[in-house]
Amino acid sequence: MDCWNIGLLDRWSAGEALYVYKVKLLMNRRSMLKLLLALAAAVFMYAGCVRNEKEPKMTHDATATGDSSRSIQKLEKSRDEWRRLLAPQEYAVLFEEDTEYPRSSPLNHEKREGTYICAACYLPLFSSHAKFESGTGWPSFFQPLAGHIGTTTDYKLLMPRTEYHCIRCGGHQGHVFDDGPEPTGQRYCNNGVALKFVPEGETLPHLRN
Repeated sequence: MDCWNIGLLDRWSAGEALYVYKVKLLMNRRSMLKLLLALAAAVFMYAGCVRNEKEPKMTHDATATGDSSRSIQKLEKSRDEWRRLLAPQEYAVLFEEDTEYPRSSPLNHEKREGTYICAACYLPLFSSHAKFESGTGWPSFFQPLAGHIGTTTDYKLLMPRTEYHCIRCGGHQGHVFDDGPEPTGQRYCNNGVALKFVPEGETLPHLRN
C-alpha cells in the first residue's frame, strides 16, 4: 500500500473517530437533558402531592384552632372570577404566586394599630401587634391569627420553602422563615399587595362571598 493510501486511511480513521465522538457527546447531552426533565417532573409532581395531602389537614386545623364560635368555610371561586375582582398585581400575587418588588408596599411603613386582612376575601390574617421591622423590604409578622392561614412546601427555588396562604380563599401571601423575633422565632414575610390594612376603631369589612 502506498503512502497516499495510508494517509487517506489515517484521515478516514481520524474522521470516523471524530464522528463517533460527536455521536457519543450528543447522546450524553440527550441523556442528561432527559434526566434533568425527569427530575423536574418528579419535583413538580411531589410538590403537587404535598399540597393536595396537606389541604384537608389545614381545613381541620383552621376549625380546631381558629375562632371556636364558627368554622372557617373555604371560599370557592374560579380564577376568572378572581381576575375580575382584583387588580392585576393583586391577582398575580394572590393566585399566580408572583412576588412584589421589595420596599414597594406602603404597608412597610404602617405603624398604626389595627388588623391586616386578606386582599382577596377579607379574612383577618394578622394583628398589628405581631408586625415588626425585618429590614427585608416586605411587611413582616412573627405570628398570624390562629387558624387563619395554611401552609404548603414550595420548591420553586429547588430548595424547599414554607409557603403560606389565606385558609379561606387560598390566596398566596408569602413565605415563613425561622429567623424572626421572640416569642415565636418566625418571620412571616408577606407581599403587601396581598393584604389590606384596617385601622383600629374602623369596622372590618364583611367577608367577600
